Amino acid sequence: MQEKKELNGILPLWKPAGMTSHDCVMKIRKWLKTKKVGHTGTLDPNVTGVLPICVGQATKVVQYLTDAGKSYIGEVTIGVSTTTEDADGEVVKQKKIAKPIKRDELLAVLNQLTGEIEQIPPMFSAVKVKGKRLYEYAREGISVERPKRRVTIYELTLLDDKEIFTGDTIRFSIKVNCSKGTYIRTLAVMIGEQLGYPAHMSNLVRIASAGIRQQDCFTFTEIEDKLDTDNIDDLLLPIEVALNELPKLEIHDTLASRVRNGAVLPIPEPFENYEGPIAIIYQGKVIAIYKQHPTKVGMMKPDRVLVFE
Repeated sequence: MQEKKELNGILPLWKPAGMTSHDCVMKIRKWLKTKKVGHTGTLDPNVTGVLPICVGQATKVVQYLTDAGKSYIGEVTIGVSTTTEDADGEVVKQKKIAKPIKRDELLAVLNQLTGEIEQIPPMFSAVKVKGKRLYEYAREGISVERPKRRVTIYELTLLDDKEIFTGDTIRFSIKVNCSKGTYIRTLAVMIGEQLGYPAHMSNLVRIASAGIRQQDCFTFTEIEDKLDTDNIDDLLLPIEVALNELPKLEIHDTLASRVRNGAVLPIPEPFENYEGPIAIIYQGKVIAIYKQHPTKVGMMKPDRVLVFE
């Protein structure tokens, strides 16, 4: 009996609400009958959207996809804050909107929060403090000091076309392009703080991650249909697609053999001042990710080597 070929690639999943990212991974593992499955950046259970799932050799590049930028569309509610900073939490504070909020005022706040900003992760998050996740402290009713983190908001756009926002509470939609580690829930709270009101993120959808967009994704139903026809390969994106944002170095036959064996190489001239990861390409495929050598000046070493049978 012929051995089944190993699946390698990125499964662009449209994550449904009500499942954790880990739940999604476990479901895919069970379906594909392999442990070589990993996700590329946690989405809260109530959030839908793009969740790239790495399969086979692609699990070696999870880190680079997780590090890539992400895009969201969210609904911000001003006038109410919650324990979780989203619609799932219990109400903490309420404050009626005293006077209408003008569009220009709101745009000024969004502009102020664009660029590099400092965030404090929410208590209901997976950030670890003293070996324990913040949500575990929160469930026990324990409040701990949370480490600040610097993140980058590349773009923060108001999607509503109103000139004036009125009501006891107000809602509006935003589009966010941001760096890894950004808490969009916390961004909603920060918008509220700038306006002088409690706030939370009342709805959130991730529309892109690591260059993979909503239109590239498949639902669990669509994936299951492909499993029934044994054509799951049709849904997998090449690893190269997910690493599009990395600079690339194309190499020849002799060097490819050395790369596969983990050779330390001189840094090519175009990358002399570049400190990030470089995708090594051979015959159109990424075969390794190299980084600047920590101790040998002018040299680079493999961070990940991908071996295809």
